[in-house]
Amino acid sequence: MVKRKIVKIDEEKCTGCGLCIPNCAEGALQIIDGKAKLISEKFCDGLGACLGHCPEEAIIIIEREAEDFDEKAVNLHLHKQKPSQPKPEPQHAFIGCPSSRPIQFKVPKPRSDSVSSTAFVSQLTQWPVQLKLVPIHAPYFQEADLLITADCVPFAYANFHEDFLKGKALVVGCPKLDDIHLYKEKLTEIFKTNSIQSVTVPYMEVPCCFGLVKATEDAISGSGKKIPLKKIKIGIRGDIKSEEEA
Repeated sequence: MVKRKIVKIDEEKCTGCGLCIPNCAEGALQIIDGKAKLISEKFCDGLGACLGHCPEEAIIIIEREAEDFDEKAVNLHLHKQKPSQPKPEPQHAFIGCPSSRPIQFKVPKPRSDSVSSTAFVSQLTQWPVQLKLVPIHAPYFQEADLLITADCVPFAYANFHEDFLKGKALVVGCPKLDDIHLYKEKLTEIFKTNSIQSVTVPYMEVPCCFGLVKATEDAISGSGKKIPLKKIKIGIRGDIKSEEEA
């Protein structure tokens, strides 16, 4: 037993809505007797991906003595949950908040009869995109060039899809309004458990936005991997102020 971070559920607040369940990639939570329960300490990584999906704020992260997180036990647990002959999951079978359902899709080819039509083709290939919502083990992270963007960038930079998003997996966040420590921890796990090929971080020139760059740098360092990193500072009028590769 070691002292570490782990989720705690306030059963008085919990309504058993189940929105936290699909957002725990490790399958550590279940609805039992109408309440969300942590079924095993060793399944909980303590990162708190489930926190932002509880409408009653019944889940918090605390530090206490608990079993070590066991990734092998998690993989075995998830494998046992799979049907023996898995079939593609129909859209209506997903239980939980639709905004959190992992989806991959192809980018449509631009029309050949219009030179400018490419500017109107979305280059997004996955869902969800918000860093709090994306599963750590999402299939679109494998062998991916990852774009980690401040959420204001697509509004300021006019050709965001073609110049930045095309061909990349995407996560979006705001270092000022969200928990930057949580960002760093989740990115570290994404880098550790997936084969990320490169990382690009477009961020706004305002001082608080650099927090996203710092969280990414710390996460790469914490993962123990050497991943190429490109940092792009965007002006509030949509111009590129600087580019730096590390």
